Amino acid sequence: MATKKTETKTNKTSTAAKAAPAAKPAPAKKPAATAKKPATAAKKPAAAATKPAPAKAAAEPAKASALVVGAAAPPFSLPADDGSTVSLKSLAGKRVVLYFYPKDDTPGCTREACAFQESAAALSKKGAVVLGVSRDSAAAHTRFKAKYGLGFPLLVDADGAVHRAYGAWGIKTMYGKKVEGVLRTTVIIDAKGKIEKVFPSVKVDGHADAVLAALG
Repeated sequence: MATKKTETKTNKTSTAAKAAPAAKPAPAKKPAATAKKPATAAKKPAAAATKPAPAKAAAEPAKASALVVGAAAPPFSLPADDGSTVSLKSLAGKRVVLYFYPKDDTPGCTREACAFQESAAALSKKGAVVLGVSRDSAAAHTRFKAKYGLGFPLLVDADGAVHRAYGAWGIKTMYGKKVEGVLRTTVIIDAKGKIEKVFPSVKVDGHADAVLAALG
């Protein structure tokens, strides 16, 4: 009897074991996703330092005109020390000694002006009038004339336009340095308004005599 019970028990157990569905194995855990390293972008070579564009050359100063003997003199109309206006047209029929100088009441300019004043009578006999031109103001001209008893007009060319037209403005050497400024120049204009003679790079001493000789 005990044996039958045991067999029955065993059979039930086997049946139960068959009936019970086999436990599904736990799904294998997916390995934790390894953090993807950001793709390292290929390092671009550092941009070569761009060379700064070369600085533009400073604008060259307006070049002075080259005067040609026999050509028409550049026209001008400038204020004078006394408030009047003097033009080349107003001097038609007269020979004109037009001299350009750097500055009133400076040593070289004073000697040049006084030499022309001393030669005033001789210049007049040649039918010539003398006109001094600088970039000084009318007031500075007035003081200069009064101080040295100058009897001829001094004209104001404030912007230097007439200096350039007559070749009296450009690069020169002063105290070993190149600077832009007035080039001491004298131009003789004949009675018909044409260039008769040009004195570039004037040396003050003896210049008035050279002008008289040229007028001869």
